[in-house]
Amino acid sequence: MESIKNEYVNREISWLQFNARVLQEAADKTVPLIERLRFLGIFSNNLDEFFKVRYATVKRIALAGKKGKSVLGGIPAEDLLEEITQIVIKQQADSLNILKSIEEELKAEQIFIINENEVSVSQSEFLKQYFSEKVSPALMTIILNELDELPNLKDSAAYLAIKFVLKEEDKTNRITKIFGGTSKANIKYALIEIPKTMDRFIVLPNEGDKQYIIVLDDLIRHCIGNIFSIFDYESLSVHMIKITRDAELDIDNDLSKSFIEKISNSVKGRKISEPVRFVYDKEIGKDTLKFLMDKMGIVNTDSVIPGGRYHNRRDYMNFPSLGRTDLLYKSYTPIEVEGLQGQGSIFEKIAVKDYLQHTPYHTFSNVIKFLREAALDPSVKSIKITVYRLAKVSHIASSLINAVKNGKRVTVQIELQARFDEEANIKYAELLQSEGVNLIFGIPGLKVHCKVCVIERIENDKTKRYGFISTGNFNESTAKVYTDFTLFTANQEILKEINKVFNFFEASYRVNKYKHLIVSPHYTQSSLTKLIDNEIENAKAGKEAFIKLKMNSMTSYQMIDKLYEASRAGVKIQMIIRGICCLIPGVQGMSENIEVISIVDKFLEHPRLYIFGNNGAAKIYISSADWMTRNIDNRVEVGCPIYDEDIKKELLEMFEIGWKDNVKARVFSDKQDNEYKRNDEPEVRSQFATYDYYLAKKLN
Repeated sequence: MESIKNEYVNREISWLQFNARVLQEAADKTVPLIERLRFLGIFSNNLDEFFKVRYATVKRIALAGKKGKSVLGGIPAEDLLEEITQIVIKQQADSLNILKSIEEELKAEQIFIINENEVSVSQSEFLKQYFSEKVSPALMTIILNELDELPNLKDSAAYLAIKFVLKEEDKTNRITKIFGGTSKANIKYALIEIPKTMDRFIVLPNEGDKQYIIVLDDLIRHCIGNIFSIFDYESLSVHMIKITRDAELDIDNDLSKSFIEKISNSVKGRKISEPVRFVYDKEIGKDTLKFLMDKMGIVNTDSVIPGGRYHNRRDYMNFPSLGRTDLLYKSYTPIEVEGLQGQGSIFEKIAVKDYLQHTPYHTFSNVIKFLREAALDPSVKSIKITVYRLAKVSHIASSLINAVKNGKRVTVQIELQARFDEEANIKYAELLQSEGVNLIFGIPGLKVHCKVCVIERIENDKTKRYGFISTGNFNESTAKVYTDFTLFTANQEILKEINKVFNFFEASYRVNKYKHLIVSPHYTQSSLTKLIDNEIENAKAGKEAFIKLKMNSMTSYQMIDKLYEASRAGVKIQMIIRGICCLIPGVQGMSENIEVISIVDKFLEHPRLYIFGNNGAAKIYISSADWMTRNIDNRVEVGCPIYDEDIKKELLEMFEIGWKDNVKARVFSDKQDNEYKRNDEPEVRSQFATYDYYLAKKLN
């Protein structure tokens, strides 16, 4: 085989290519116009998180003097930082051009995003009142010149950097009064923090058929004279800056502190962690930029990135709809899971057969219904559930508290280290604990990422279990935009093993054995290897042999090597990978039997589905685990087998619909160019086709 550099794609570079696919959606003129703006917001938000986590990790490797080639796919850390920076600069420039194009198209729809220089007289009156009543009281303005160093700038907050030049006659009088010094320098600098608590987009009164919006930053620019009215200045310039900080949690080992307290302190530590990116308006004056960088002590410029006039474009995720449903995706009513919903006990229905819920095509309400029934049913004695990310207003949490009040034993394994949701989970943990829920905080060194629930119910003086296993979070909000599978089952063997997983949380020194489930960190690697080996043996014996995988990311070199081995043995492998893919498909002698596509569309593709041909008797699993080292070795994950033949058929058909996508699918190749999958077959847009599939099932 060739050298390691040619066997794998670097994961950071692959991630940036995923974000480029998000940017493609913003550029796609077939996507509704306001949705394109929101994709720009997703692109920006993704990039912020990338710098907080992945870029920060590479930077730590570089600062530690480690080459990190084995971790970074054969690229020295310093070289990788430079490559990332160059890619990001280009992507940022592309995103600005896309934004300009969208704004022009909005004008054709009589929607105008105006800046402070385009405000009419009547609009100015409206904005001055709005500024006085709502914006001005929330602003934090800091004069910088006399400060030895900049105040601690907040992570990912946007700031307006102001340079103002005082008139000659003002220098000696006002400088002494305000700054307490005798300096005759007439150039002063200040910062204004853009309040995160306010809507970024202010909708102005309509003028006829025309709709107007101004960005909060430009409203502040329009009223900037009110802020600095105490100074007699001759000129004033305003430009935006933003820093991104390292998001790694530094958890101390103080045994006297509770785990909640440790995580809480660590999250607070992020506010003063090392900056990993400094973005500035490329039109800013060189003297202003130098002043700010000197104040911040920035010497290394590898993460200093020129940008446009506006930062925090993630706020475009919440761009107002303006009542223009014609510029949004058509809304679809979630379909009921056939046979599961309606009147009657959900437990009685699950007792007869398994059911598969596929959100957002199906309604998420079955999960809530399950827990609410468990909370009220006198026969239910206990509920055990894992929590990774909850909705801001969570009916899951309410149902669990309701169960406690009805005398049920409720155990919740809550992951306090769920990235960027730590503060929310801490609040929920404290709430649940105060209501009498038994909380488990996981296992040292392992995140609990599995999504499982099991209840125990007394039937005929015997304990019977019911439960559900999911590929995604139990979160009503994300269930509207994330595609995920949830299996509702009364299979006692599977649920007995789910119970073993909860036992492992409380006694992690005891390693359980599993006949049905694929459980990380102990068995995923070996279980998947065994399944792949079976396909290899079938291929060598001339039998049908294939592997079909759907997941978010594929980064484990060990699993990639195993798939390369299967490819060389003749196993046909198809993969739908939304995000990172370090595997290189289609290389002669290494991966010629592997094809990989990525689907980025209206919904975020989130399920993990493993299909192994098994010589005509397919083995199918849904799982919480991507094929990444962290999911295999450093997390508690659960993969669940599908035994119901109807559900197996449904999942196979789901994969085929995705594989046939020739509208929103991109093809992975060694070129890393995100080329769309195009062919002469009838047009298939898999997410729309999936909804139609379930609608047809309901009507039939």
